[in-house]
Amino acid sequence: MTGTLKKRSVNLHGHATSLALEPEFWAVLDAAAAADGVSLSGLIARIDDARGDRPLASACRVFALENAPLLPARGALSGEA
Repeated sequence: MTGTLKKRSVNLHGHATSLALEPEFWAVLDAAAAADGVSLSGLIARIDDARGDRPLASACRVFALENAPLLPARGALSGEA
């Protein structure tokens, strides 16, 4: 991982918020949203709804770690495909 955070704005349940994650996590979230046929904001809203007391950024990282192996073409996640 590069360690550099990339900040993005997302709309969660009608409220704008920003989230800073490493590009590798964004790649997994983007791929997961595309695979599920939902927007990135829609996917993050699902993660938000299920995160409990965990901070949103942490919940997104955990989601990415749990779901990266389920997504096709690992090279596509890093931009190598």
